[in-house]
Amino acid sequence: MTSSTKRPAVGGILALAVAFALGLYFALAAVQGDFGLFRKAQILAEVAALTDEEARLIAELARAENLTRRLSDGYLDLDLLDQQARDVLGYVRADEIVIR
Repeated sequence: MTSSTKRPAVGGILALAVAFALGLYFALAAVQGDFGLFRKAQILAEVAALTDEEARLIAELARAENLTRRLSDGYLDLDLLDQQARDVLGYVRADEIVIR
């Protein structure tokens, strides 16, 4: 009678461990890597912030263009001219009281 003792399949366990380690590595890379989900969320947040800043700058540019047009030679807004003379040059009419 021969006794047959089975040895554990070391090769199979080692292959399974390597496959598990590779799967874990690629899963972490997909979530936290340079092109992962967290980086995608960060990029989308930056895009939203830059879009808001672009809209603010476009509105500021439109306002500046409007003020420039209103002070041009072809179109003179006397109220704006009076406001600019008061702000920049410090002009005050004779019937006004200045409080500092």
